[in-house]
Amino acid sequence: MITGETKSKIDRIWNDFWTGGISNPLTVVEQFTYLIFIKQLDDKQILMEKQANLLGVPIEKPIYTKEQSPLRWSNFKNKDPETMFDLFTKQQRELEDITAFDFMKTIGAEGGEFAKFMKGAIFMIQSPKLLDKVVQQIDQLPLDNRDTKGDLYEYMLSKIAEAGTNGQFRTPRHIINMMVEMTQPKKDDIICDPACGTAGFLVSAGEYIYHNHNDWFQDKTFREHFNTKMFNGIEFDPSMLRIAAMNMQLHGMETPVLIGKDALSEANADIENEYTLILANPPFKGSLDYDEVESSLLQTTKTKKTELLFLSLMLRTLKVGGRAAVIVPDGVLFGSSRAHKSIREELVNNQKLEAVISMPSGVFKPYAGVSTAVLFFTKTNSGGTDTVWFYDMKADGYSLDDKRAEIKDNDIPDIVKRFKNLEAETERARTDSSFLVPFKEIKENDWDLSINRYKEVVYEEIEYDEPNMIIGLIKEIDKSRKDALLNLEKMMN
Repeated sequence: MITGETKSKIDRIWNDFWTGGISNPLTVVEQFTYLIFIKQLDDKQILMEKQANLLGVPIEKPIYTKEQSPLRWSNFKNKDPETMFDLFTKQQRELEDITAFDFMKTIGAEGGEFAKFMKGAIFMIQSPKLLDKVVQQIDQLPLDNRDTKGDLYEYMLSKIAEAGTNGQFRTPRHIINMMVEMTQPKKDDIICDPACGTAGFLVSAGEYIYHNHNDWFQDKTFREHFNTKMFNGIEFDPSMLRIAAMNMQLHGMETPVLIGKDALSEANADIENEYTLILANPPFKGSLDYDEVESSLLQTTKTKKTELLFLSLMLRTLKVGGRAAVIVPDGVLFGSSRAHKSIREELVNNQKLEAVISMPSGVFKPYAGVSTAVLFFTKTNSGGTDTVWFYDMKADGYSLDDKRAEIKDNDIPDIVKRFKNLEAETERARTDSSFLVPFKEIKENDWDLSINRYKEVVYEEIEYDEPNMIIGLIKEIDKSRKDALLNLEKMMN
């Protein structure tokens, strides 16, 4: 967690952007991201120079040449605002007509995964004063600490949601962490989010491993796996890809596999039986034309609805034995269309559906009041669903209104604890917050997965007085009222 002091610094940077004329929160994060990247390039070169001086050898592949030193953060941060602004906005003839911003866009493998997605990046800071303010404040941020730099970037991303714009890109962090903790990423997992946005799920999975299995990093084979193939994200929005790449880089995940395509399109038809764990909150309520969708997805469920198509995609891209935790709108659980029923039958009858966590409608407020659920399933292609565990989440630790203020009531610790010991759930009654439902009953209910179909509600019996007694009480009250009115008239006369 970042301290109050670091939060205050991020808040000041955010406010400076806004007062400086950049009001789109996504643009603020993008510009913040570019400047952090430029600083990181210089920090890497400084580290190279220290190592070279220590060993007494020249740097093999420097990021900046000696002639390009004016473009380095450590150099231009000390310049006056006008000179610094010119370095970012005017081509420098003595530096082969390149600017500090253009240099960032042309950097190769030395820049890490983030550098691949720089095409199309635009410098949006319009004044020397704003650039100088932001540069000086970023220079004071603790970007040399792995945990802190990841947390401060997450805090900046959380402000997208707070601003009330582009909030759809942010799944609540505590919900992401719950899903990751319940799936417990393994040492050899190949993890994917097919609609990764800012890469919150992938970052959380990496942090889970870092904090719970730090000893794994002593194994060279695992380190190579962690840094190359373990984390995979698909996202069609270039801005989101840049932010996702930086988010992962700042959390110590240098070279994840990030694909800049629409996950549902023909362009990704070659991704099949690839992943062992999928964590996702795919887009809801979208609708595509059939000719836009990769044809194999329609074989599982012929539909135009994105929430159903993404489930079909997950079943195709998972390896047999692979697990998935995915957020879906409630309509997926009980929709009566042929497409809805076929995807539910596929999950319950042909795969192994393990759990349905029903979440309250306020979880995604203030942006959406839609009720959602989390599905946990394993791809088997041979069935295996004996029982499905249902949990009726009533509270997630935050108020369910637009303010989403922190509260004491929180079912998440109980959910995680019970999910890890489902054997103990067999004796739970249908009136409890969680219980098991056998395969046969789900099949008889047309594969309905809504918790209200199976949960029993006990209504509290309320006893009322006899009507004659109630009428008598009303008469007494009426008499008292008349007496009071007569007394008032006597006092006035």
